[in-house]
Amino acid sequence: MAVLKDVDKQIQIIKRAAVEIISEEGLRKKIENSVKLNRPLIIKAGFDPSAPDIHLGHTVLLRKLRHFQQLGHRIIFLIGDFTAMIGDPSGRDEMRPRLTKTQVLANAKTYQKQVGKILDIKKVKIVFNSAWLAKLTTDEMAQLLSKYTVARVLERDDFLKRYKEGKDISMLEFFYPLLQAYDSVVLRADVELGGTDQKFNLLMGRTIQERYGQDSQTVITMPLLEGTDGVQKMSKSYANYIGINEPAGDMYGKIMSLPDKLIEKYYELLTDIDLTSIKDMHPMEAKKRLAKEIVCQYHREKKALEAQTNFEKIFQERDPFTGVEPRDIPVNLITTAEEGLLLSNLLCLPQALNLVKSKSEFRRLIGQGAVTVNAERITDLNYRLEPNKEYCIKVGKTRFSKIVLR
Repeated sequence: MAVLKDVDKQIQIIKRAAVEIISEEGLRKKIENSVKLNRPLIIKAGFDPSAPDIHLGHTVLLRKLRHFQQLGHRIIFLIGDFTAMIGDPSGRDEMRPRLTKTQVLANAKTYQKQVGKILDIKKVKIVFNSAWLAKLTTDEMAQLLSKYTVARVLERDDFLKRYKEGKDISMLEFFYPLLQAYDSVVLRADVELGGTDQKFNLLMGRTIQERYGQDSQTVITMPLLEGTDGVQKMSKSYANYIGINEPAGDMYGKIMSLPDKLIEKYYELLTDIDLTSIKDMHPMEAKKRLAKEIVCQYHREKKALEAQTNFEKIFQERDPFTGVEPRDIPVNLITTAEEGLLLSNLLCLPQALNLVKSKSEFRRLIGQGAVTVNAERITDLNYRLEPNKEYCIKVGKTRFSKIVLR
């Protein structure tokens, strides 16, 4: 595919939803030279496989890579199998637990399969940074370390905060941004993408490229996507993520549970829909269109329509008893020898449809006010259910069960 000749059109597409381009003038010059020579730019984005699932938060970068791909540029999808064993310190107030090589490689395999849902995988170069980082000699590592100072590393906000609070910063964490920067040297990246929390690492890439005698890469930062709680960055560790491999119905329901304040941001970051087309829509209709659009991206349109129909049938029919629970949830009969049953124990039972995965998740959900029994919000971790009564239980906005204790 040839590089798109219209430089202004390229800039317009690239700028959609981007937070910052460092620098836009430098990017324009790179694109103009690319068009003149019909030489695609090398576009790099790195992903540390610290968890097995790619979620919608990851796809903010992946979709921008797709824009570059459609413009005719060369995409390098870098899997940070080496750096994942260190752990990116960006935005962290304490050291991450180190992953084993086995964990990282298992996660990396799933990434390779999932990225093809967004990018034309036949035109993507997938690389693993262990291919060069694991082979650095002592002399080469010393040369790399000599190109940056401790004082400059401590300028980054998260390191400085931890240093002032007397919290540990491992030497491995100091190495992380340098190693990410060295990736750009090896790949001779023209452009590197990352979230806003990656800005320090991305800028170090520019500096280190210059100190190795290369032209510095253009840095493009993209917004961080809040998860289903509407507060925290989407992450598996916060249990607020929407995985791109999730069943269509689960994905649709989670999107419909989003706070209204996130609708426009999700449209901007996760679709190519013109934002003016949703300006006057009712939030519920806008959310339905959003849910259908996103589900269609990762499942067939038929699956998206089925998910929409099922959602409307179940979640928009209100139960006269609670006012919020769906009518068609079957009643589960649970027998107990006790006088009552702790809600925390009940919700982990298979008969209760595994509404929560663990006691720790139960505690977190109670703290968030996300558990209701017969429309009453539960705040007591030791809440006990009495026998011979029917209970309508809701966890979050999309998990329901009706239970009778005997």
